[in-house]
Amino acid sequence: MFRTFRGGQSGGWRVTSISPVTGEPLPFVPALSVTDSEAVSLPLVPSRNAWRLVGVASSLRYTERPEKQQLVAVQAGLGRLEATSAALIPIRKSQAWWELTQEERRKIFEDKSHHIASSLRFLPAIARQLYHCRDLGGPFDFLTWFEFAPAHASLFEELVAMLRRTEEWAYVEREVDVRVVKEVLSA
Repeated sequence: MFRTFRGGQSGGWRVTSISPVTGEPLPFVPALSVTDSEAVSLPLVPSRNAWRLVGVASSLRYTERPEKQQLVAVQAGLGRLEATSAALIPIRKSQAWWELTQEERRKIFEDKSHHIASSLRFLPAIARQLYHCRDLGGPFDFLTWFEFAPAHASLFEELVAMLRRTEEWAYVEREVDVRVVKEVLSA
């Protein structure tokens, strides 16, 4: 199942900010739509969307069984009613990262950066999903999607700051931070 994030003029999420963290920014748009489909199709006519990012939820790559069990025990699912704030953070890592073996990347990801262990304390307040897109030919390797209640916004800022201080983030060459709030239809 492919997940498509379209930045444009309309969508279920209102964009509050788009901030380049490292590298080239994405153009500002007023809205973000998030859709799932079994195939990726290109639009037949030019779109009013400023950008389109596609990824796929895949198997866990750097997670060992005990870590997966810990995550499953405490993580929340996406789409909770109270989670009206969200962040889309697309990331591209350097060629140096991809030249490492899977085992070497795992050592940096968890043994040195403690990505999973340090993130556990932010769950279940913050729901998250990683979408892989490196092999789909887009401008990013990963699309990270987080959802949380507005009351947990400062907790989310703490999580993102912590991750950006890790050794793993030394390999990030492009990162954009897109913040959105759920559009509420009035009756």
